Amino acid sequence: MACMTSESILPATVPGDLGWNLAMVLRGYQRQVETAVEGLPGGVRCYQVLSTVIHRDLPSQQAIGAHLAIDRTVLTYLLDGMVDATLVERIPDPADRRARKIRATAEGVSVLARYEQRVADVETSILSGMAADDAHRLAGLLGMLATSVHRADPTASPCEAVGTLTAP
Repeated sequence: MACMTSESILPATVPGDLGWNLAMVLRGYQRQVETAVEGLPGGVRCYQVLSTVIHRDLPSQQAIGAHLAIDRTVLTYLLDGMVDATLVERIPDPADRRARKIRATAEGVSVLARYEQRVADVETSILSGMAADDAHRLAGLLGMLATSVHRADPTASPCEAVGTLTAP
């Protein structure tokens, strides 16, 4: 029987269970998504950048890096590969010629649509052990939790967190 302190908001869990649960889900998700996005230059990070460029329409390369917590040097190399693969293009910002806006090409939009289906299949697979209503509720709750955690530490990098999970 798991203990519960008077200050705990989690029913019937042992302190640390939340971390273990989140880590197990993230490990399984990360492994499956890495396979699903195989072929993209830069793998999961490329997928995240392309998705952000298309769905969030951020004003600059710098804003994309900040949103995804990707170091600007790493992002530059990643974008170079994406430009070479004709997924995105860099265009000058009319308001600031030093800044570059990243825009998806038609090829990038088409590629993302294919990979989004693969990632959606992974997410369906990961959530398949739950009732559809519970899976939908969990996705919403995780979004709220992630937003709250991000607000508390906006410089935290999800890439570093995943790296510590997969380190030997």
